[in-house]
Amino acid sequence: MSKAGQDLKRNIKDNPYLLSGAIITGIMVLVIIIGVFWTPYDPTAMNSADKLQGMSLRHPMGTDNMGRDVLSRVMYGSRITLLIAIGTVAIGSVVGTIIGALTGYFGGMFDEVTMRIIDALFAFPSILLALVIVSVFGTGWVQLLISLGIAFVPSYARIVRGEVLRCRNMDYVENARLQGVSNLRMIFVHILPNIKGVMASSIMIGFNNAVLAEAGLSYLGVGSQPPYASLGKMLSDAQQYMFTTPSYVLCPGIVIVLMVLGFAFLGEGISRWK
Repeated sequence: MSKAGQDLKRNIKDNPYLLSGAIITGIMVLVIIIGVFWTPYDPTAMNSADKLQGMSLRHPMGTDNMGRDVLSRVMYGSRITLLIAIGTVAIGSVVGTIIGALTGYFGGMFDEVTMRIIDALFAFPSILLALVIVSVFGTGWVQLLISLGIAFVPSYARIVRGEVLRCRNMDYVENARLQGVSNLRMIFVHILPNIKGVMASSIMIGFNNAVLAEAGLSYLGVGSQPPYASLGKMLSDAQQYMFTTPSYVLCPGIVIVLMVLGFAFLGEGISRWK
């Protein structure tokens, strides 16, 4: 086995967080991919004769208050939740990285003004900031994705700025500067690749936070709208039936917990990578 393969095997063996996160997340992603092509029932098909049934062979997770199969809706809703999380982290990390890298590298008045704006936005909880933005864009899962993405920008900007400040006076940066490397090449070719470990861990934590934020906002009714399902919206619809049909609440809730745990373990595992 090559040295790289041995190092990978040792890291996985000594890093149970990474292995656990990869297994949990992998299973969740596999179920979501299967749900794209097949679900036991139409997630939006209502059947008044099957309302609020418990777990059975016919409906492994029971049915909801409109007779829809909960398993099918969980498979569909997990896809919506994951897509929103991916979009949120993509917008937040890309825009935040650009802002943080430019302010950290150039400094001066540009840094002061930009970071004061970032600090003002960062002072608001991300869910509250997203609610304000949603009030402008309107409700729906696309609007929620954009709103959460904007709300996540300040945290990524602060992380990247701090790392760029730490790296910008290191020897390899000074050597590149003496060779006449342009500022943009310095930032995106020499500095940012050297903070990829911190960014990878931050992105996994971002997925964790995005799943929770999506679930919370959809629970409040500003995310996916009927007939589309998301895990947070399912929890909101199920709360009044939690004692009569507990599977209706427990199943989407457990899936949210597993998603969050998977991304949390991956983030911790990446941060411990040697």
